[in-house]
Amino acid sequence: MQMTLRWFGEKFDSVKLWQIRQIPGVTGVITTLYDIPAGEVWPIERIKALQEEVREAGLEIAGIESVNIHDTIKIGSEEREKYIDNYIETLDNLGQCGIKLVCYNFMPVFDWTRTDLAKVRPDGATVLAYDQKVVDTIDPQTFFDQTNDNSNGFVMPGWEPERLAKVKELFKAYESVDEDTLFNNLVYFLKRIQGVCEKWGIKMAIHPDDPAWPVFNLPRIITSKEKILKLMKAVDAPFNGLTFCAGSFGSNPNNDLPGIIRALPGRVHFAHVRNLHHFAPGVFEEAAHLSSDGTFDLYEIVRALYETGFDGPIRPDHGRAIWGEVSMPGYGLYDRALGAEYILGLWEALDKSEKRLCSKEA
Repeated sequence: MQMTLRWFGEKFDSVKLWQIRQIPGVTGVITTLYDIPAGEVWPIERIKALQEEVREAGLEIAGIESVNIHDTIKIGSEEREKYIDNYIETLDNLGQCGIKLVCYNFMPVFDWTRTDLAKVRPDGATVLAYDQKVVDTIDPQTFFDQTNDNSNGFVMPGWEPERLAKVKELFKAYESVDEDTLFNNLVYFLKRIQGVCEKWGIKMAIHPDDPAWPVFNLPRIITSKEKILKLMKAVDAPFNGLTFCAGSFGSNPNNDLPGIIRALPGRVHFAHVRNLHHFAPGVFEEAAHLSSDGTFDLYEIVRALYETGFDGPIRPDHGRAIWGEVSMPGYGLYDRALGAEYILGLWEALDKSEKRLCSKEA
């Protein structure tokens, strides 16, 4: 297991690499070329420059999150071949640079969705929150505008202005895309990129849909154990795997989070470990990583990863805004640093307990 932190790049992130380097146990970053629009090729020179910047800080790039997928690929329109070819070229460039993990999602129009980017908790911290009733009473364009206006001046991942400036056009383009069509387009995409992934040993780790149900009547296809197993079976090759995101799967309290991990030995390539607090169906907020602060049992989640032999990158996810920090909502330094240390503590305890048990049995 490698502990990492997500980093959006010097121009886009309030958190600096030197600060990440000072978090004990964090040895890498999950990053991206944030300014390159979906569908365009990542130049190898830009990738190498990013690698060098991270190395100079004493860290390494443990994976990319994300190489965003152009909407024509998700829709399955005629133009998709051009954009899949571009994606393949980007993967080839990443492979040449030794980067072997790509987290991506296949959500239509919107990426992860929250209705409040700064809900105040009793202790004064602010968190991301979701209320389905708000979504049910607002139109998509207004929803995007409100999210953009409340992002503290940062460009939110998955909410890039150049794409979402055409929300109405995107919704019209997806009118004929149902769940089966979206799934089939995902399978087609994975089979097209399989060759370059296997050439370089790149692991594609799909991120679950967040929240784990349709939003604005758009289809969602990676929402449960059954649906991720369906994808693993459809493209049954080691490169095709999962980003296990506790918060995304856990947005549906009926999902057994440790059970999802245990159902996918060897196919969980990356893990986002975080906590939510559920109030009612469709109503939740982000919480501190500490189990008692939310609804999830973080010990059992980390235990499932440990016992299934998970050896990929982990990152703490969506932190609270605490101690007066102003940052991209969910991606400040302080609470994610606390989360990293908590997860590392759980992992160390599991590892030492296992080693002591083995030594006694010997």
